Amino acid sequence: MTGKELFELNIIEPDKDIFDNTKHSWDMLAKPIDGLGDFETLVCNIAAIQKKVIPDISKKALIIMCADNGVVGENVTQTNQSVTFDVASLMAKRASSVGVMTQDYALDIIPVDIGINSETKIEGVIDKKIRRATGNILREAAMSRDECLEAIRVGIDLVKECSKNGYGMIATGEMGIGNTTTSTALMCALTGKDPALITGRGAGLNDEGLKNKIRVIKDSLVYHDLYDKKANDRIEAFNALMKVGGLDIAGLAGVFIGGALYGIPVVIDGFISAVAALCADMIAPGANAYMIASHTGKEKGTAIVLEYLGLKALLDADMNLGEGTGAVLIMPMLDMAMSLYRSGTKFKDTDIKEYERFK
Repeated sequence: MTGKELFELNIIEPDKDIFDNTKHSWDMLAKPIDGLGDFETLVCNIAAIQKKVIPDISKKALIIMCADNGVVGENVTQTNQSVTFDVASLMAKRASSVGVMTQDYALDIIPVDIGINSETKIEGVIDKKIRRATGNILREAAMSRDECLEAIRVGIDLVKECSKNGYGMIATGEMGIGNTTTSTALMCALTGKDPALITGRGAGLNDEGLKNKIRVIKDSLVYHDLYDKKANDRIEAFNALMKVGGLDIAGLAGVFIGGALYGIPVVIDGFISAVAALCADMIAPGANAYMIASHTGKEKGTAIVLEYLGLKALLDADMNLGEGTGAVLIMPMLDMAMSLYRSGTKFKDTDIKEYERFK
């Protein structure tokens, strides 16, 4: 994919008529109007995305982008880069947190090495490595223009493959030591927010560690002439991703764009995934209509990013586990809502008088 092709993408809105017809179908069920609240709206959104009044989300995938970040050299994390490789190896065996959580649930996990700092290939992890870790954003761009484009393309192509294989919903996850630093830097570059107000402790930093992390993010933004500014168009959003983002974030941005291109709803996980979603929507305006927000998370910036995207999270559970764990937690709840939507008793089959919808 060339830059010209990326910046000229035209995202088509989900089908409004199907949304309305799906809402009408909900109203025909023997229950109070909007009784399932946000879940009813979400099913309507999914129907509009899939262009089916009865959408199918029975086949689901979780795409996990794994990559390392050069900024870990600035002591912004508790652990070193080897953890990225180790956790990705567990993912391949379905032995990491999200794999164990979903061992009894119908979900295909697709871990992807898009930039782990190792030459060793991990059996069971898709090898899409673009480079071994990004550059240290405090001293250089995270990646080149071509590398950033390639990472986005990897994400789009994975969704294309999922579409061919009949997946009705995709969750997003990531693994990469240091990526709360890169995602915070990118969020600030996209929105103009002050790092001091957004930066969280990641997987766990003490007060001194947090101060250092804030300093590194601010100085990185200054170095790239992104501090106290915000991206105003597609190209500026892409450049911010290239300079202070990560390969995992760029790959996830591609997944979100791919969802909009191929008509598959994509579930946002936590902060890192949300920043990738925001970047995707700024590069390909309208992509947010194909996104589902799972939870607000522990990182301060998550709720702010979701507000920018115009999305409302289903859960507020103070999570920061990563790997897509928050995204997959909402899937069984959606399955239950879909069961009612597909098979619920209708007013016409009872003696109960229909509720009337008042606008």
